[in-house]
Amino acid sequence: MAQWSLQNAKTHFSEVVTAARRAPQTITKRGKPVAVLVNVELFERQFRKRRATKAGKQRSFVEHLLSMPKGGDFDFERAPNKPRDIDL
Repeated sequence: MAQWSLQNAKTHFSEVVTAARRAPQTITKRGKPVAVLVNVELFERQFRKRRATKAGKQRSFVEHLLSMPKGGDFDFERAPNKPRDIDL
């Protein structure tokens, strides 16, 4: 993967974009990687894969509630707070 300093990438942005069509391009700032420029096809492939994986792991709210411990499985300790006084 080619590396470009931020200043160099700004100066030669057109070249960086052209190179990114062939392979991902790393952009560095003060010698540390801060960004990667990739072609659209690679980005969409990875983004779609991530969304599909994430969507497959999401549960509905009902499934979330049903997965909670049942009454006999866990003891909940009641908070020692007392209700506040209300002036009517």
